[in-house]
Amino acid sequence: MTIRYPNGNAYQAPATSAGPKFASHYTNYGKRGMTLEEELNQSNTYYQTHGLAVVHKKPTPIRIVKVDYPKRSAAVIKEAYFSTASTTDYNGVYQGHYLDFDAKETKNQASFPLKNFHQHQIDHMRACTAQGGICFAIIKFVSRQETYLYPATDLFTFWDDQTNGGRKSIPYTEIAASGIKLIAQLQLPVPYLNAVDQLLKR
Repeated sequence: MTIRYPNGNAYQAPATSAGPKFASHYTNYGKRGMTLEEELNQSNTYYQTHGLAVVHKKPTPIRIVKVDYPKRSAAVIKEAYFSTASTTDYNGVYQGHYLDFDAKETKNQASFPLKNFHQHQIDHMRACTAQGGICFAIIKFVSRQETYLYPATDLFTFWDDQTNGGRKSIPYTEIAASGIKLIAQLQLPVPYLNAVDQLLKR
């Protein structure tokens, strides 16, 4: 199926896409081949089941333009467009706080490329932060098998600096120092609420 942006250009998923179709396989404490998205979905299910938070992956708005009907009981989508630019991957509520965050994976060991974000995503997180929302990125260094919660305010600094001649990536050492490392737990591959609690205390 061909999916296109509103301008007509065909969509091509980046190599770091969290979608299972494009993900490389790796071992993660017994969770063989799980992508960051799958780990987050499992964690969110656990949080909701135990009444700790309600967080969901946002659906991607798609406009279908071509459908084939090979038989009466089935339909196959042949072409579709992203009807609007997507914002971030997840949002929800935790103890009265609005959460809004994006999940990214990278195979780089030394840094996280800023090209994995888009201007409209940064603008969205800025707007949510201005309204008192808790915004962040969950970044996984696949080769290191390390996952961090990285505050949006720190992300904004590097995003703005790149337009003024600064580097176009965030060093791993910076994310490890300013972010909060997430250690996988039983039934909680990405226990990010513990990190959110730390953000709230800052």
